[in-house]
Amino acid sequence: MSLVTAKPHTRTTAEKLQLGFLGAGWIGRHRMKALLDSGVAEAAAIAEVSEDCMREAATLAPKAAQVDSIDALIDENPDGIVIATPSAQHAEQALRALSCGIPVFCQKPLGCNHTEVGAVVAAARAADRLLDVDLSYRHTEAMRRIRPIVAGGGIGRVHTVDLVFHNAYGPDKPWFYDPALSGGGCVIDLGVHLVDIALWTLDFPKVKHVESHLSAGGKALGREQSTVEDFAIATLTLETGTIVRLACSWHLHTGKDAEIAATFYGMEGALALRNVDGSFYDFIAERYVGTSCERIASPPDDWGGRAAVHWAQQLARCKHYNPRADEFAEVASVLDRIYGRPVSTQ
Repeated sequence: MSLVTAKPHTRTTAEKLQLGFLGAGWIGRHRMKALLDSGVAEAAAIAEVSEDCMREAATLAPKAAQVDSIDALIDENPDGIVIATPSAQHAEQALRALSCGIPVFCQKPLGCNHTEVGAVVAAARAADRLLDVDLSYRHTEAMRRIRPIVAGGGIGRVHTVDLVFHNAYGPDKPWFYDPALSGGGCVIDLGVHLVDIALWTLDFPKVKHVESHLSAGGKALGREQSTVEDFAIATLTLETGTIVRLACSWHLHTGKDAEIAATFYGMEGALALRNVDGSFYDFIAERYVGTSCERIASPPDDWGGRAAVHWAQQLARCKHYNPRADEFAEVASVLDRIYGRPVSTQ
């Protein structure tokens, strides 16, 4: 009698990824829908403790297994896990998945500080598994147009970058206002996107110096924070000599829902991303030369789930570590410096 040894499963290009979804609140369901609609993935299992959120998620993926923990999700042996839980849980949950050899796509922030983020990145590298974070503004059509022009020298040497993200409402979940659970206030919530956009567009030059001022309720905060900031300004000096200025806030009197902008000033012109009429979702991109203005990107642009789909498309091709994940630790390091925290050397 001969023995037959089972061969390891090799995915064909026609097969869809079988993903696990950890957290099915609004953002988790939105990213799930984008992934399912893309045709690259199916929901193998959903882990969610809220019955209401699970019920809504089940309308998107009625055949998915419904579980209540990350361990149960891992037991379903998914091709990857999408994490959309409260911030304080991200690092631990990502580490758990990666330790089992499962690739991860995580909501921002990947961790509450540079130490946590560095540990997750190191774990992904050691496991040789794909890791990505939902730094979604990279994937707007506006930034897709802006970045290659900057990289190609189309506005000359960039000497200044101005970044703004004011959210007139602020988060509606209590844990956002507890620094032990959130890692900080508007900087880690909104500023993470601003820092990432600037460094990503400029191809991640080193940050030589950081100066910042944080406040809550109009009062300056000390470095030992028991209250999260609702307003912050910071100036970054890059090794290239470029100055990056950012401002972000919750609950600011802006006369609109949101003010979001990123402007790159070069010696031969400028490029700007700006939101339209206070929208959180509609953006334009413009190119300035002297007093002239050229529109180079306009709504509509369904960009919200694009980062997740990009990760899934990469994962369908290759599950191995992408060294660009090192960038997540660099962004986290800058945030720690804005907060005045000692930066780990991990």
